[in-house]
Amino acid sequence: MSVVLEEKASSHPPTGPAIVNDFSIHVATANGSGSQSSNNILMRSIFQMGIPVSGKNLFPSNIQGLPTWFTIRASKEGFIARRRDVGVLITMNPETAHEDVRTVHPGAAVIYEEGLKLDGLRTDLHFYPVPFSKLVLELVQDGKLRRLVVNMIYVGVAAWLLQIDMDEIHKAVSKQFKGKEKAIEINWGAIQGGWAWAEKNLKKSDPFRLERMNKTAGKIIVDGNAAAAIGCMMAGANVVAWYPITPSSSLAESLIDYCREYRKDEKGKPTFAIVQAEDELAAAGMVLGAGWAGARAMTTTSGPGISLMAEFVGLGYYAEIPAVIFDVQRVGPSTGLPTRTMQGDILSTYRLSHGDANHILVIPGSVEECYALSGDAFDLAERFQ
Repeated sequence: MSVVLEEKASSHPPTGPAIVNDFSIHVATANGSGSQSSNNILMRSIFQMGIPVSGKNLFPSNIQGLPTWFTIRASKEGFIARRRDVGVLITMNPETAHEDVRTVHPGAAVIYEEGLKLDGLRTDLHFYPVPFSKLVLELVQDGKLRRLVVNMIYVGVAAWLLQIDMDEIHKAVSKQFKGKEKAIEINWGAIQGGWAWAEKNLKKSDPFRLERMNKTAGKIIVDGNAAAAIGCMMAGANVVAWYPITPSSSLAESLIDYCREYRKDEKGKPTFAIVQAEDELAAAGMVLGAGWAGARAMTTTSGPGISLMAEFVGLGYYAEIPAVIFDVQRVGPSTGLPTRTMQGDILSTYRLSHGDANHILVIPGSVEECYALSGDAFDLAERFQ
């Protein structure tokens, strides 16, 4: 489906003092519904408008179908911490919709499935009911894809409501689904449909909007794991042995992608080795073997994995073998909550082994430090063995 968009100044009548480039968008959906792509597109579009923006997942350890939340903070000053007050709430999950609406601050804008009838819950919010379930039937012909694409409709509605440049939305869609023309066409069509429906049927009453700035030039959107992966590549890491475990897997996966693109000789042959081991203990052994042979070797894991590595870590300590281990920590003892993070492993990793071991810990406190300290870790490992 193609929709002609004609943006008009009259689409957004005056609503009192405007709140520009300084509010949060809170999206409530269900895990496994494709919302991550929608949220990334929404966040990247704002970023491409030159507005400093950051995104954070907020969800418990769960399985497909259970609640998940994502917060996008636009801050003209560049602040990235989560705000207590939500400017725009997009609620797509019936299970949490009532609670989501009850917890937002007065004056917030609420985009929701009209069938939920949330506008009767409060009188101090700006409600925007949207027939998402009906629109997706019109906009997406493939029944199997509707569950995943319906979230793209709220991207279009939010774009109209907040005045996000649709050209930037299209660029973000193309980047998100790079090389998948059919996916780009379907998702872009859903976004256009959401925008067109909102332009025709909604009347803006809230004060939130986005205006183009020039504060993101020369910057990228990156999370801590990806920044650490770039730091490893720049530090010359050439052997990676790892076993998948949440929330550390994306560090190794990012490093694999970067190495495949940038770590080749003049003939195009790879100058690195990446091995997915059968478990965390084996991964640690491979890293120590590579370190013994002179490679810059690393692995990445989480609390349960770091416990399994204790035996080899102790061997490396006493044999004085350089190695770098990333511990992307979970909440709680034992296997913990894989989708929530904390700093609970610091004492255990400092003493990790069976004896008088005192390991060097490098503890980043920001995304920038994830990059910088990753390189420092390799230098420290070689210096102190």
